[in-house]
Amino acid sequence: MAANDPRVITDKEEMRRWSRAMRCQGKLIGFVPTMGYLHRGHLALVEEARKHSDVVVVSIYVNPGQFSPTEDLATYPSDFQGDILKLKSVPGGVDVVFHPQNLYDYGIKAKCGRGVNGNGSGAGSAVSCLEAKGFGHETWVRVERLEKGMCGKSRPVFFRGVATIVSKLFNIVEPDVALFGKKDYQQWRIIQQMVRDLDFPIRIIGSEIVRDSDGLAMSSRNVHLSPEDRQKALSISQSLSKAKIAAETGQVDSKSLRDAVIQEITESGGKVDYAEIVDQESLEAVEEDITSPVVFCVAAWFGKVRLIDNAEISH
Repeated sequence: MAANDPRVITDKEEMRRWSRAMRCQGKLIGFVPTMGYLHRGHLALVEEARKHSDVVVVSIYVNPGQFSPTEDLATYPSDFQGDILKLKSVPGGVDVVFHPQNLYDYGIKAKCGRGVNGNGSGAGSAVSCLEAKGFGHETWVRVERLEKGMCGKSRPVFFRGVATIVSKLFNIVEPDVALFGKKDYQQWRIIQQMVRDLDFPIRIIGSEIVRDSDGLAMSSRNVHLSPEDRQKALSISQSLSKAKIAAETGQVDSKSLRDAVIQEITESGGKVDYAEIVDQESLEAVEEDITSPVVFCVAAWFGKVRLIDNAEISH
């Protein structure tokens, strides 16, 4: 098999056997989990994985456990053959594409898709698409403190779904190092915490945000933006850039910085979900003056598309 012609594996036992065979050969395994519809940001993660490992696995799996029934699971973009072509273009290539059909199919028919409270979660009111469809999956991984703020407020099933599927993928692929993009900053920190707390022998690396030439952070959801909304959405990166410059040159009042970003996005036609300045590691909100390294995280709607972005601020 050519170096740039990846092997496609759909079965989790075959995936595990492949990884263990590589480990027996003394090879380090790099892993990039994705939901497909790849862009340059994903490919940058693959390139970075190459620097830290001997072989690279990319997973392509749209995880129903992290979407609520009102979110965009059904319309999440997909182009598997296009993804393979993009991966073949990466210098050094990709060794395996893990493309399972359903990681929640355990070969038995679920008696009930609801939790013990009758609401699908067993311990709260949030229900994911996975539970709504009646699959018999009952075990969830939660990083309780870090998942509460920012995206966790408006997407209550999201991070338990992410932590659970990443745990499953780690147990199947058994990598030595895994790459996550810093655009999803809260997700990256949650995975780091989960790996530490559960003693996964995996090094987690955060990779810098990749942007289009106009500054918009790359996202698979960008394809759903109308040309007009895409232009308006530039207000996110532009306002964050201004806030970063202001903070690093002496304007340290967090409220003033937040107000300026919210105003610019709102005046551009966006609807702000949140705009928060938080500690880079604890993700605790900084309500007063900035005195330590922080990250300014934003989520905003333009049309029907929810976008996230952030800027790390040194102080």
